[in-house]
Amino acid sequence: MSHRLFTTIGRSPFVRSCAINLLERRTVHCTRCLWKLDIPMEKNSAAEEIEESMDQAYSAQQRDTILHMLNTVSERQLKRVKVLQGGMSAQIIQYREAHGPFLDLDTLSKVADVKHIKKLCDSMLSNTASSRERGQTAKFIKPDISMHRLQTVESIVSIVFGLKKIAWAHVDRNMTVKDWQQHEWLRFMKGKQQPEVYLEDVSSAVSKLPEADIYIMEKPAISFQSTTLFPVMLHLHTVEAMLYAMLNPCFTADQDHRVFSMARNIVGKHFDIMVGESKTSGVNIVQRLVDEAVTREQPRIYFTQDIIQQYKHKFQSRGQNRNEEMCDALLQAVTFYELATSRILHPE
Repeated sequence: MSHRLFTTIGRSPFVRSCAINLLERRTVHCTRCLWKLDIPMEKNSAAEEIEESMDQAYSAQQRDTILHMLNTVSERQLKRVKVLQGGMSAQIIQYREAHGPFLDLDTLSKVADVKHIKKLCDSMLSNTASSRERGQTAKFIKPDISMHRLQTVESIVSIVFGLKKIAWAHVDRNMTVKDWQQHEWLRFMKGKQQPEVYLEDVSSAVSKLPEADIYIMEKPAISFQSTTLFPVMLHLHTVEAMLYAMLNPCFTADQDHRVFSMARNIVGKHFDIMVGESKTSGVNIVQRLVDEAVTREQPRIYFTQDIIQQYKHKFQSRGQNRNEEMCDALLQAVTFYELATSRILHPE
């Protein structure tokens, strides 16, 4: 515009108003035209993902689940989430330690290595759901073992020990007895029970045990209320603790139990050999199981041929040398597999 036009506009309020209105219309029109153009614009992918899919994308329960996992689990547990590759799990732990707990999902954008936040949150929810499915546990042994892990057990060693003997039965998931024997404590209950004696005798027994996926031990059943039996109770619990430690040497690294305990009354109830609150002898039942393995086409439990030859007439119902520990070890193994199969087929 010329100087004269500007001067005229400045002098006339009406003309000035019309000119301003025209300029505003031109501005709006040009802006709309620019929006119609397909001009690529740089965007922050992390910010865009948060705007589209973070707290608003999940229910309150889902957000709480994800935040609980971010704020409580260890780095080792975070690594189980598929998308947390490389150092992402460590970055989350470091951010949590430096800045406190995550208060919302948008805060994940501040963690250096976390890029695909929506994918991460979805994966954490999926991992939590899988954990709940695996969380069903076998209640007949302690500590708890998940039903998921129970399905992968190929063989066990069932262990029963007393004051003079330790016995075991190595049984696979096909109910075949692969090894079955006992070991006598050489120096227990003779004079003072020195630590080195425990170490030497228990180590000697452990060195003879077959390798298995898990080990099941009979839980000592002596009551703390019987003060006269306190030395016996202390002895049994000492042996139990040493077996837990020796048979699970990698526990501090992998946090997975390989040694479990089963109460005597569980075996007693399973085979219906309880008298009141006490389990009675299972020698007769074991002798019958051995006989059936020879006479029946599909026995309850199978034995290798050499074990059949060795133990066919070994278990007698009378006399002092009844091999109670060996019988209890075998019945405990049978109970474990039959209860495990029942829980897998009919979970609670």
